[in-house]
Amino acid sequence: MDRTEEAAPPPLRVGLIGYGLAGSVFHSPLIASTEGLTLDSVVTANPERRAQVHAEHGSSMRTLATTRELFARADALDLVVVASPNRTHYALARQALEAGLPVVVDKPLAGTVAEAQQLASLAAERGLMLSAFHNRRWDNDFRTVRALLADGALGGEVRRFESRYERWRPGLKGGWRESGDPAEAGGLLYDLGSHLVDQALTLFGPATSIYAESDVRRTGAEADDDTFIALTHADGVRSHLWVSAVAAQLGPRFRVLGSEAAYVKDGLDPQEAALREGARPVPGQRWGVEPESAWGTLGDLEARRPVPTLDGDYPAYYAGIVTALREGAPPPVTAHEAVATIRVLEAARTSALEARVVTTDLA
Repeated sequence: MDRTEEAAPPPLRVGLIGYGLAGSVFHSPLIASTEGLTLDSVVTANPERRAQVHAEHGSSMRTLATTRELFARADALDLVVVASPNRTHYALARQALEAGLPVVVDKPLAGTVAEAQQLASLAAERGLMLSAFHNRRWDNDFRTVRALLADGALGGEVRRFESRYERWRPGLKGGWRESGDPAEAGGLLYDLGSHLVDQALTLFGPATSIYAESDVRRTGAEADDDTFIALTHADGVRSHLWVSAVAAQLGPRFRVLGSEAAYVKDGLDPQEAALREGARPVPGQRWGVEPESAWGTLGDLEARRPVPTLDGDYPAYYAGIVTALREGAPPPVTAHEAVATIRVLEAARTSALEARVVTTDLA
């Protein structure tokens, strides 16, 4: 029989832990729309969220109240996705690996470098895939920045990379993300900061010098809500990264300064908003599309031109997971890369607490 006529292998069965923002908005829709994956079961003890699972994935979708029930079915699964609060990432990922299952962990991989390294070592020892969900590598604007740098459109040298996730949220929302308990790994540094640091390291490689300022601005807040990080990369590029919940007017999402031109981009990638509204990626159809009015500009003070923004592509992450599990390729975000991001976050926290520059070899 011709290979083209061979039956496709059965889809990989995924157990999803958590159905809050990460599980319901990002992971479950992307898993369900990825060829080669099927959502087998969802762990959530919350009755409302269990009802939401059934409403969104059908009444026959298996819901479990505890992770113990999930790991009791380890032989019936091919992948575990950890989309629960940050404080649980290390313990649950470790349990999955010890049960012989590959793991995707929502960012950050763990709360500390030591924990992240332990997970990476355990995965390597067991020969299991371990990946962190740094989906913002597939934001439309970040994909555009990468393409411009690859084409040399800014000149032969990038001098400064500026990146922001700023919001205007003067009131508190509550929940573990705003907790001051270090065990929660909450606050903007470990939340949105994870994305910004990962993006900077992806573009320019390891950082050897880290300086950070981290503040708690809002009345009643416990965790950082206004943080700045400055990185000096080994190749000399400087990255300036801002995360804030108290920006009454927003700065540009990206400003990349090169030796011959600059690229400036406002606004946010549309994929999260689309997923929140119930839209889903469909194979063969465009996704993450941005209107021309939102395009960034490239040039200098004398001449600038709009640059079409590449489409966003969150589906590429889980497509890469399928390839990694089927063919043994590296996952789209490796454990080593996830550990490197946490090294920078940990150094940034030290810098902010001790008001000093942290110099270290992060290669």
